[in-house]
Amino acid sequence: MQPEIQHFYHVGSGTLSYVVSDPDTRVAAVIDPVLGYSVVSGRTDTSTVDELIRHLESADLSLAFILETHAHADHLSAAQYVKARCGGEVAIGEGIRAVQAHFGKLFPAVPADIGKFDRLFADGDTFHIGNIEGRVMHTPGHTSDGVTYLLGKAAFVGDTLFVPDFGTARCDFPGGDAGALYDSIQALFALPDDTVFYLCHDYPPEGRPLAFATPIDEQRRANIHVGGGVSREKYIATRTARDEKLPLPALILPSLQVNIQAGHLPTPETNDIAYIKIPLDKF
Repeated sequence: MQPEIQHFYHVGSGTLSYVVSDPDTRVAAVIDPVLGYSVVSGRTDTSTVDELIRHLESADLSLAFILETHAHADHLSAAQYVKARCGGEVAIGEGIRAVQAHFGKLFPAVPADIGKFDRLFADGDTFHIGNIEGRVMHTPGHTSDGVTYLLGKAAFVGDTLFVPDFGTARCDFPGGDAGALYDSIQALFALPDDTVFYLCHDYPPEGRPLAFATPIDEQRRANIHVGGGVSREKYIATRTARDEKLPLPALILPSLQVNIQAGHLPTPETNDIAYIKIPLDKF
């Protein structure tokens, strides 16, 4: 059985979110929802995720899961905002434990053993969206907790792959590893020939429309970093050299202290104001 898929685009972070649903039972999952955030004003913005929620409501969909492909470093997760309005379990790969342990030391208000996700998936775990069975692939490399969700012919690959002319994700975050990402991509390339990859990001240049999905054959053949049979050694060298020139994402510190808590915003302090905290001289 094949799911119905609707994408939503958050312009500020270039992030794609999805509603994936079973047309027979009207049960759905949301993948990688975005809470907008201004680093200048500290204000959050729900406009994109509100559009997603309106789609759930207008299509009369019952939400089973809110699925995160990894702990994102470029946007805040709207998982708890969606859960509060639509229900559903918030889930991520079990590799999040290592990410929590690492960044829990950086943010003392975020315990390393927070365990605020409703479900942690191991490699090969299955779940159901109505009558459609989903399968989890552990696809680390960009981060240690990266997973791909397989639903019918659709593979939701997170930050593992971008459009072929943009290549693959960076691997210089804590827990990232270019060799591991190469191996994860090869595992994705071994999926059936009718697989379609649904991407977590696109940054379209002027004149090109937004791209949210690419056929597996196009990625195998034309991805500028791993297409056409590039060797593991060459990929590691190319990826490492590129990563050394990349700046940190603008929202990495706000994002991580929210996203390793399953999208829970910081607890308000004694003055009833919640704060994002920025550690000095640690990056």
